[in-house]
Amino acid sequence: MTDAPLPLWVEAIVAVLVVASGLLALMGSFGLARLPTFFDRIHAPTLGSTLGTWCMTLATAVYFSFQGGMAFVHAFLISIFILLSAPITTIFLMRAALFRERAAGRDVPPTLSK
Repeated sequence: MTDAPLPLWVEAIVAVLVVASGLLALMGSFGLARLPTFFDRIHAPTLGSTLGTWCMTLATAVYFSFQGGMAFVHAFLISIFILLSAPITTIFLMRAALFRERAAGRDVPPTLSK
């Protein structure tokens, strides 16, 4: 680690990525709060958290790569885990909700299997 200040353009990139991450998380939160049904609500937080995590990971990688003078790719492990787990969790939540709605006799999209 060096104690030298980072170039202004690196700090600007990191700042833009961190702000973008926060805005994506905020949009996901608004989608969760404002959309009317569970089936509408499920997409906004998933997309917001995944894209927000990628922006924060890129900001972390850029900052620590320039700070340490070598490539910092450890943070991408977090993004890979989020990339793999968020869609799978969303699919399981959607399937459980569809099962409950169909069991209750409510009008939901028909099943694709025969």
